Amino acid sequence: MLLEINPINPQLRLIEQVVKVLKNGAIICYPTDTGYGIGCDLFNQKAIKQLVQLKKRPKDKPFSFMCCDLTDISQYAHVSNTAYRLMKKNLPGPYTIVLPGTKLVPKIMATKQKTVGIRVSSHPISRLLLETLGNPIVNTSVQLEDDETLLSEPFAIEEYLGNRIELIVDGGPIFPNPSSVIDLTSDVPEVLRVGKGDVTPFR
Repeated sequence: MLLEINPINPQLRLIEQVVKVLKNGAIICYPTDTGYGIGCDLFNQKAIKQLVQLKKRPKDKPFSFMCCDLTDISQYAHVSNTAYRLMKKNLPGPYTIVLPGTKLVPKIMATKQKTVGIRVSSHPISRLLLETLGNPIVNTSVQLEDDETLLSEPFAIEEYLGNRIELIVDGGPIFPNPSSVIDLTSDVPEVLRVGKGDVTPFR
């Protein structure tokens, strides 16, 4: 199902419909500042397992997840002073920040090293969605199997995913450009992937 939501001023009543679907354990597709993502409620183990199957994701490669803001991040990750300072200057934005996870993070979402990848998107729809849901959403890109092609049009996503997910939030076309991945597990930032976000502040 496609649900059209205004990408600049998202309608709260429509966002609440999406939240209801998420709370029922559904997998959805939603717009972020780096393209469309597929995700589910971070605390729904069944939905996460379905997402792992859908993406054919190896178990040792967990998904990242979206947080609402910096305060939210501190519940799910241990944030050093250096990490906090850098994140305060650069988030929300197109970055995935790698941090040591807290016990609140489901085991399925952490690496063997107990690190997590966290995003804070600047896209109005994903921001209001997270705020209304009240907890993080698992995030992974809409990518064709065995292909690097990322889909940018909600209709193309609907055609590709068919009935494998419950809902596609249509926020208009978004040119996909993966996030930059920054490791802030130590006091010396490490750029793991250069993407949409400018990595100069982390050098």
